[in-house]
Amino acid sequence: MSEQTASADFAALLRELKDRSGLSYGVLAKRLHMSTSTLHRYCKGDAVPADYAPVERLARLCKARPEELVELHRRWVLADAVRGRKGAAAAGTRSEEAGTEPGAAASEAAPPAEASLADALPAASVGATSTSPSGAGAPPSAPTYADAPDTAIPAPARRRTRTAVLAGIAVAAVAAGVALAVGLPGGGGSDGDGDGGRHRPAGAAGATGEESASASSSPPSSGGASPSSSAEEKSPARTPAGSAPAGAPDGEGQKSGVPVTVHADPYAWESPCSQRYLVDKPASGMKPPPLEEGAAAWVAAHGAVSSGQQYLRLTVQGTGPETVVVDGLTVRVAGKRAPLAWNDYAMAYPGVGCGGGVQTRAFAVSLDSARPSLAPEPGNDDFPFKVSESDPEVYYITASVSAYDVDWYLELKWSSGDRSGTLTVDDEGRPFRTSGNKGRPAYEFPIGGDGWVPEGTTKLD
Repeated sequence: MSEQTASADFAALLRELKDRSGLSYGVLAKRLHMSTSTLHRYCKGDAVPADYAPVERLARLCKARPEELVELHRRWVLADAVRGRKGAAAAGTRSEEAGTEPGAAASEAAPPAEASLADALPAASVGATSTSPSGAGAPPSAPTYADAPDTAIPAPARRRTRTAVLAGIAVAAVAAGVALAVGLPGGGGSDGDGDGGRHRPAGAAGATGEESASASSSPPSSGGASPSSSAEEKSPARTPAGSAPAGAPDGEGQKSGVPVTVHADPYAWESPCSQRYLVDKPASGMKPPPLEEGAAAWVAAHGAVSSGQQYLRLTVQGTGPETVVVDGLTVRVAGKRAPLAWNDYAMAYPGVGCGGGVQTRAFAVSLDSARPSLAPEPGNDDFPFKVSESDPEVYYITASVSAYDVDWYLELKWSSGDRSGTLTVDDEGRPFRTSGNKGRPAYEFPIGGDGWVPEGTTKLD
């Protein structure tokens, strides 16, 4: 699909929703906290938002129906994916205009061999890493560098630079392979890689084309602090889904041989009224509640944990034209503890109405259960579903808990032709974390107020 077609389809639905609402561009822009000209460009198809959050807020303001929300997200994913491919093509054009081949330009722009080896290692370790069926780690792919600048490099210097870079890449790959072997089970290493286990090795391909992971690893602990720790449950081998997010340029999701990508948004809100966070800080040290698009930054700044329930939005898309069947989603618990003894903060302002309804492709799970499992919300179909590059799916998952502080993640089972496999869905290498809030001090932030107050004490006009 061309960029113009994808952008035009996305903009057409935006305009339809806007026109049907009867609201002017000025009124909508004010409520969305953006400029009128920016909103007008989105609706004309001159630009595609980099983030989906303002698009969803616009659709809800315009009273979009559940099926329209799903279709709008599908069109945004396609428009955003085409835009990413256009950016990659533009980078190649710049290299050609500089008089070099695209591959050579990347090498010639690389740093000299004297550069620190640590600069090269992260590029070699990020993403899905293949292992053999026996579990032995294969060296990661060589790191790549940014596009070359538009200035020519003298031929002798170019040859010397290329030789030095190739030598540096070889050393980096060997060192990364050693680090990977140490981190694998039986390698005598531990999770002492300094990144909290965010990029763990996982197998991706076997001799028969089976895409299931063969390396065994447990999910890392959650980034937030907890009053006590417990041993994590042993988890099956898994392939990270986050190595190629939905909407990535062509071929990005096929580096590991997996024909489907998954993008998880753990900071989506079903509505502000339902969203709460536990924070280990007094009310006097807390910032006001954010809008949904600012939730991730707010959570990171406060070390917050989803309270009572977590609303997860998954975007699943094929990496090519072939159809991929999503056979199911399995909930895996990485650890359970007593619920956090922290303060409970509500994101809704008292007196503000909350919209929203049950989405299509909506599922619920109770993390208090001994064996948590997803169940479709009333009126929704259950798995399997089909996806492709041009027909993504969006799943909405509500995970509830009251008696525990739970680390958890999902496993997505897929099949395509004679291939099948499992992808791990988590929070960028860490498990999702949701804690019960029963009996915790609860706070709200009044409109026009200057701080948090105990919930229920705000007087409404």
